[in-house]
Amino acid sequence: MIAFYRTTDITSKVYRDALSIRKEVFVSEQGVPEKLEIDAEELATHYVGYVEEQAVVTARTIEEDGAWHIQRVATLNSQRHKGYAKELMKCIEEMAVEEKVPYLTLGAQDQAQNFYSKLGFKVVGEGFLDAGILHHKMNKKL
Repeated sequence: MIAFYRTTDITSKVYRDALSIRKEVFVSEQGVPEKLEIDAEELATHYVGYVEEQAVVTARTIEEDGAWHIQRVATLNSQRHKGYAKELMKCIEEMAVEEKVPYLTLGAQDQAQNFYSKLGFKVVGEGFLDAGILHHKMNKKL
């Protein structure tokens, strides 16, 4: 069973766990420079999923023009293919609906587009490079 927590407090354990996962996935695995990975932290709401008290999946949202921009979705390598990211995305979507957010947006790495498509996101516009990785903007109307 997975439990989700969210915070805007960048001194909290939840935030530190989120950052630890992001550093492992984006900085160590994907080679994203840490300077690009860690930005606008105080503007975001950070989410972490825990299984047996171990942080396994994370994401963050930043409000933009009334929508929530989902960013930094990452799952520890040892915990992938267990549905944790899907559950986290559903949790974020449920919170957005409760808060009457009109749509969700994200910049999906092209290798992850299929994952987001299955969750109802649609590609919008041309591809772009972020940290040297090809992405496409994707939106989901709520």
